Amino acid sequence: MGIPVGAIVYSKAGRDKGRYYVVVKTAENLEFVYIADGELRKLERPKIKKEKHLRDTKFVIEKLAEKFTGGKVVHNAEVRSALRPYNDKTDGTVEDTDKAAEKDIAENDEK
Repeated sequence: MGIPVGAIVYSKAGRDKGRYYVVVKTAENLEFVYIADGELRKLERPKIKKEKHLRDTKFVIEKLAEKFTGGKVVHNAEVRSALRPYNDKTDGTVEDTDKAAEKDIAENDEK
């Protein structure tokens, strides 16, 4: 798959199912990526997750991607701020979050 650094991804499986994250870095074997949301999963301890358990929304936050790849300091507040429109879209239930993710992906595919 090859999800790029700075991409917004949606978790399809695991305890964190139904939440949006930002890809912080990719693992060497490209099967895994490190993700964080700045809230539950902070940048100091990103979660490693298989790409097959994530849905790529095809949105990349260029400002964060440049900072991650350039080795610059990124604050958890920046990540939270970037993800706020995504994680606040639903009332928190998995069904609503799945619908919101499907809508985002469909809108992005139309562009």
